[in-house]
Amino acid sequence: MSLVLTILLAVQLLSALTMIGLILIQHGKGADMGAAFGSGSSGSLFGASGSANFLSRTTAVLATVFFVCTLALAYFGNLRPASTGSVLERAAVTAPAAEGAAGTAQIPGSQAPAAPVPSAPAPSGAGQIPSK
Repeated sequence: MSLVLTILLAVQLLSALTMIGLILIQHGKGADMGAAFGSGSSGSLFGASGSANFLSRTTAVLATVFFVCTLALAYFGNLRPASTGSVLERAAVTAPAAEGAAGTAQIPGSQAPAAPVPSAPAPSGAGQIPSK
């Protein structure tokens, strides 16, 4: 499955970059008007209207390939195994067991149980700082 996604992504990127180049090469609708009055050169590699047909059809084919790859990537991206579930579902199951009483103190407005206070004094010498 990973190989299919990699191939789809590569085809999508190549079609997008080629489509950008083809769009930048094409002449606008108003470019022919200037050539009609003599301000531009009307001779071209593909003939008078051959380049417009070839480039526009190639752009249309590349746009179709791009959209098909986009739809396929979106479809494969939404496929998930049923056993894993989402990240939020897994966090909801494990969070209450791991939090305990200390985690409720982080929630504003909740009252955490008070920490246990030792009732008996510490044994002699334990936990005392020596003095000079």
